[in-house]
Amino acid sequence: MRCLMCENLSFLHICKKCQNNFLAPSIYRRKILGNIEVISFYKYSDIKELLHTKHTDVGYYIYSILAKNSIAKFASAFEYPYKVVSIGVDDSARSGYSHTAILNKALKSNSIEPLFGKLRAKNRVSYSGKTKEFRLLNPRDFVLKEFKQKSVILVDDIITTNLTLTQAVAVLQKEKIEVLFCLTLADASLN
Repeated sequence: MRCLMCENLSFLHICKKCQNNFLAPSIYRRKILGNIEVISFYKYSDIKELLHTKHTDVGYYIYSILAKNSIAKFASAFEYPYKVVSIGVDDSARSGYSHTAILNKALKSNSIEPLFGKLRAKNRVSYSGKTKEFRLLNPRDFVLKEFKQKSVILVDDIITTNLTLTQAVAVLQKEKIEVLFCLTLADASLN
């Protein structure tokens, strides 16, 4: 096959050279709800085309590569006094897989245990390319399935208007669950 970025022959969908040259993560931070940190690894504009593969056959491989190059590295360096859990935002499978489950799975480490199927949206409307007003009028309506841990890391692929993560955090806080911070692959507010 050919690398999706440089089109040279490769055993991977994105060759190692392109991964090293173009997918080296940086850390970007912003706060939501006043005090909850959101850590992102890429500017949305830098990986936009890769992120748009999420509902295609190749998306699974692209998201796995992005997760390995960013979130898995973060998880291996993350230390905490006790083991915490991570939860993907609406990790139900669409197009044959769940992109947030791939990201969440990459967090598995000595300090982080990923949980799956714990936070699901009842409203399946797509926010992609929609205005903030549309998003406000069509909330995700998250349902939280019970789990015993009281501190979590919340995981999503993109942060744009903050609404999805804000809604997810509100559901968790209502159940007295502390969100330590949120992780996303990309931040769409960065130029």
